[in-house]
Amino acid sequence: MDLLNNLALGFGVAFTLQNLAYAFFGAVLGTLIGVLPGLGPVATIAMLLPSIYALDPTPALIMLAGIYYGSQYGGSTTAILINVPGESASVVTAIDGYKMARQGRAGAALAAAGLGSFFAGSVATLILAAFAPPLTEIAFKFGPAEYFSLMVLGLIGAVVLASGSLIKAIGMIILGLLLGQINTDVISGVPRYSFDIPELTDGIGFIAIAMGVFGFGEIIANLGQPPEHREVFTKDVKGLWPTKKDFQQAWPAVLRGTALGSILGVLPGGGALLSSFAAYTVEKKLAKDGQFGNGDIRGVAGPESANNAGAQTSFIPMLTLGIPPNAVMALMVGAMTIKGIQPGPQVMTSNPELFWGLIASMWIGNLMLIILNLPLIGIWIKLLTVPYRFLFPAILTFCCIGLYTTNNNNWDVYMAVLFGIAGYVFYKLSCEPAPLLLGFILGPMMEENLRRALLLSRGDWTTFATRPLSAGLLIAALLMVIVVTLPSISSRRQEAFKDAD
Repeated sequence: MDLLNNLALGFGVAFTLQNLAYAFFGAVLGTLIGVLPGLGPVATIAMLLPSIYALDPTPALIMLAGIYYGSQYGGSTTAILINVPGESASVVTAIDGYKMARQGRAGAALAAAGLGSFFAGSVATLILAAFAPPLTEIAFKFGPAEYFSLMVLGLIGAVVLASGSLIKAIGMIILGLLLGQINTDVISGVPRYSFDIPELTDGIGFIAIAMGVFGFGEIIANLGQPPEHREVFTKDVKGLWPTKKDFQQAWPAVLRGTALGSILGVLPGGGALLSSFAAYTVEKKLAKDGQFGNGDIRGVAGPESANNAGAQTSFIPMLTLGIPPNAVMALMVGAMTIKGIQPGPQVMTSNPELFWGLIASMWIGNLMLIILNLPLIGIWIKLLTVPYRFLFPAILTFCCIGLYTTNNNNWDVYMAVLFGIAGYVFYKLSCEPAPLLLGFILGPMMEENLRRALLLSRGDWTTFATRPLSAGLLIAALLMVIVVTLPSISSRRQEAFKDAD
């Protein structure tokens, strides 16, 4: 009954005219940036963070959430039609989706992606509503030692589950942790690593790093790419409803993708990207007919369901524990902090309207997306014909205006440019920037909880091992390190991420 009462409260909040409008705006904008190659939810949310100062917390978070799960829908459109994933989680969708388009079955592929996404998103929203309250109750038992151990587990998980080299992922985490140390010490009040620059005494702006690395860095990387001649299959987008055989093949893949995404979305470093990779690998292993990779609808339905489920359930650790499992959730934590809300278990009790309104808005947003996406395919295709040389100056201008207005200071713009150059260097070195953002967010929180735990235990380091919850989390982190270093697991990990290449 509590769940029904909570959902009733949530839908009451979500169905207000203002919140419906922001859910709609977020869903449409998310689809738009999912369609446009080179932009993604991380870059877009980073660019929009300055705009939320004028909004109330609930509509602001509803809009940002809509951008995240909306981008999962939009990314599949370009992946299927022109073999260019609009969003990183749609990389594997392009493998079979584009071949289906070439065979004149673009409509079936797009419908499978849309319907699978809606089903997975709806199921994942129910999972979020059901599991968030009990997890919040557990979170109230967490002290400084438990929070420190949980963050250690989160950072190790982010390294283990990051795509590419483990060494590079560790390097990015450490760089993020070091950048997080540039601030004024909360206990002594002494500036650290500020190099006598007044602007650095309050630390580096989160928005400047996020917008620089993900926004400016992506733009520079895209400008470095040669213009490609892309074939858009506009003439083939008809007969949107899949055949009976397509349904028979697709629905088990949708169920498997939904289950995988719901689990992997909760893990640190997980979310939409890892979920879609894992679902594609599973479907590939299960396919016995030799058609997989040559226009198989299972290669579209499975990953698209998984990435939407993963996008929704990644809100669970962020809302209940205050721990962001991926870069987008790190931005959401930043947004909550901007609005004066401390992420963690107290959100559900101190801001129930925001908590349950956000969850209810996800189901409404998913419904809006399935109604919107199929009729809007023609518009998205026309948008793809706009040359990038016209798009990027507009994006840069809005970014700079947004950065300046956060503090009415040029310093944030200069910092974002600096991190934009760094973001391009990371791109050239094949370093995934998401762990850097997680390290930057979690670093100061880790330090604060470490110092609190040691103060409470009077300097006794064994407090982390003698408290059962803390010890369990540290053991889990250690097991994760041991498992990933095993040769058989390491080779399988590389193979799983190579499947999307």
